[in-house]
Parts: sequence; C-alpha cells; structure tokens
Amino acid sequence: MAKKSSSIAVNGPPAGADGHQMHNEILLSLPPNECDLVFPKLDFLEMKTHTVMSEVGEPITHCYFVNSGLASVLNVMRDGKSVEVGLSGKEGFVGLPLVVGLRSSSNRVVTQVAGTAFRISAANLKEVLPKCPQLERKLNRYSHALAMQATQVAACNRLHEVEERLARWLLMSQDRLGGDDVPLTQEFLAHMLGTRRASVTVAAGILQKAGLITYTRGAVRIVDRGTLENAACECYETMTNQALMWERESQ
Repeated sequence: MAKKSSSIAVNGPPAGADGHQMHNEILLSLPPNECDLVFPKLDFLEMKTHTVMSEVGEPITHCYFVNSGLASVLNVMRDGKSVEVGLSGKEGFVGLPLVVGLRSSSNRVVTQVAGTAFRISAANLKEVLPKCPQLERKLNRYSHALAMQATQVAACNRLHEVEERLARWLLMSQDRLGGDDVPLTQEFLAHMLGTRRASVTVAAGILQKAGLITYTRGAVRIVDRGTLENAACECYETMTNQALMWERESQ
C-alpha cells in the first residue's frame, strides 16, 4: 500500500523544511496562480512496486502526478495476460480519462519502479481544471504524447527483434529515472515487452556481451548509452524527435 504524507513543497524543486521535493514536470510548469489552486489539493505518496494506480473498467477516484520511479500503462487481455503500451515517469500523469470527461480507464496502470507521486482526487481535479487553463493544456498535450507512444510501441512489438526492443525500453526508462541503474527482473521485463522470459534472457545476454549493459539479479546497469542507442530500433529515435518537436512548437 502506498505510504501517504500531507506535507508538500509548493514552490518548485527546493523542498521546504517540512516539504517534499517536487520533480513532476507538469506541476513545475504551472504559473503561480494555478499552483495556488492545485498544490493545496495534492497528497504526497510513496509508491511501492506493483501498486495499482488505475484499473481497467473501474471508476477513477484519484489521479497521480508521477514524481519519481516509473508507472507502466498495460493493455490487459481477457485471459489476464498484459503487455505494456506506455511508460510514464516524472513527465507524466495517471488519470487522463478524467481530463476528457470519462470516469473509468481502459488500461491498468501500475508502479513498475518504486517512487513517489502527488495524488489529487477526481473530484478536486474536476473542480480546479476549468480554472487552470495551463494545467489543462499540459494534460491534453501529455495525453497526445502517450497516445503516440502507445502506437509506436505497438508497432515496435510487432516488427522489431527482442534485443532492439529491450534497448529501446531501457533507454526510455533511463530518461525517466536518471542514473545508470534500472531495478527490474527479467521476469518483469518479459511481462513489459510481451515476450517469454527466455527471450529476454537471450536479448539481455546479447547486449551484455556487446558491453552495453550489465545484468545482475533484479537490476540492469547501462554501461554504454551511446552504443545502446545505436542498438535500439528506430522507435526510440522517432519518439525522442517527436517530443523535441512538440517542445519547440509549444515555446
């Protein structure tokens, strides 16, 4: 279960004496007047691995501004099997259906790497959103970015080799986590990539033999980022370039 604390630093990254450091890029981009409306309604949570943040078909009671760690957006089949179609870190938000007037989610979202989040109730989000045009704009843009990511990942999973997909996924994770270590097991990587664990073992072995990563129980370390980018499929570059283009257009 997520651990809750109500003390929040509301003036950007430097935390106050009793506050929590804020890293979520959406919250940090808000103008002061919107901060005054939104921040008092946020709860700070410590999110454990595998915490369910949103479930398929269930009412969305709370939304989350991811502050650290990783959240996976999963497409769940009738037999219970699932595959990752989106990845969210400190740039992201969980609960996007509410922004467009829906009450439930078509995906499951789980904490993949333990971290923190700022949570807001669905009722409070509905209350502040009409008064916060910048927040609404940022959430709409993020919704579009996540949709683009989902379509690219779907094509990637169908067309590219496992080692290319693994390299792409590790790069995406590092972008959101920072540092060189990604704390994941091969079993969970297989779950995220929609393939067999044996295939992930082979793929990780290929990247490790090439000197791009090292793998120990429960963690992957990126050793050579530049060469890992070359080993990844075109999807990582496509998504990165698209994000940069949207950033330039918004300035």
